[in-house]
Amino acid sequence: MNFENEKDFIMRQIHEIIKLLIHLILGKNESQAEPSLAAKYNLSDSKYDQIKAMVDCGEINEAENLLFEKLDRTDQSSVAELLFLYEYTSQQSSEFLEQHNYSKEEVLEGLQMLAAKIGFQHMIDLLNES
Repeated sequence: MNFENEKDFIMRQIHEIIKLLIHLILGKNESQAEPSLAAKYNLSDSKYDQIKAMVDCGEINEAENLLFEKLDRTDQSSVAELLFLYEYTSQQSSEFLEQHNYSKEEVLEGLQMLAAKIGFQHMIDLLNES
């Protein structure tokens, strides 16, 4: 597998995992039009702005650690915050991520870790098999 195909494969995996978890956790389908990412994840404007600002400043690891520390697997908004973090981070360029000691592979690993913590690892395994 060449480098471009590997990047495309990772992005497809990220997209599919996010889509699956949004459906399972938030009960939303991709076909439902949302006016913004904040609405897609049912996030308050302040929480959306806070996470987005941390990513934009390159504080991705810090945001991830903060959100995982306060993760309540029974709270939809807590899970949604991490899903938004990973989706927004995955949209950043590889160069930007590299400058801030992060990568698309880490986005994928974080999503898989989140799925395991909230009891959906088996769904991710099934998704990866197909």
